[in-house]
Amino acid sequence: MPKAGSKPPRLDRLDFAILRALQRDARLSLAELSSEVGLTASPCWTRIKRLEQDGVIEGYSARLNAEKIGMKDTVIVQVTLDSHSDEALVRFGQALEEIPEVLEAFLVSGDYDYYLRLAVADTRDYERLLREKLYKIPGIRHSKSSFVLRQLKRGQLPLPG
Repeated sequence: MPKAGSKPPRLDRLDFAILRALQRDARLSLAELSSEVGLTASPCWTRIKRLEQDGVIEGYSARLNAEKIGMKDTVIVQVTLDSHSDEALVRFGQALEEIPEVLEAFLVSGDYDYYLRLAVADTRDYERLLREKLYKIPGIRHSKSSFVLRQLKRGQLPLPG
């Protein structure tokens, strides 16, 4: 893992080609990936390892269909905290780490302090999550929830080339 504050690594067109291919399908075999980007296996593998060591590739995971595992609703929650001290922000972030339904959490500028993306089974499950977990986090002054009606786009990072 690279050091905090370190310079971003220099990436060339082959690095970006590898990243594009892996972002599309991380299960490509080394032979398939090498062929797609125009490298032999050994230099391709060396580049992948460097991209991992430099923290460009943070890991590999499966993209799951939330509805098929019973988490059919997505909720966006905007949260305002009572305090904006470093300690309060750290405590809030740590509390969110303990709630598996929180898929993403963003500290944001604007009217609210955080945007959270949650996965829940239904409105009753969301009400339970609020009561049992979210509203038990100290320091929440206000929250506003919106149920996602439909996801229009699921993104990947835009890469040059």
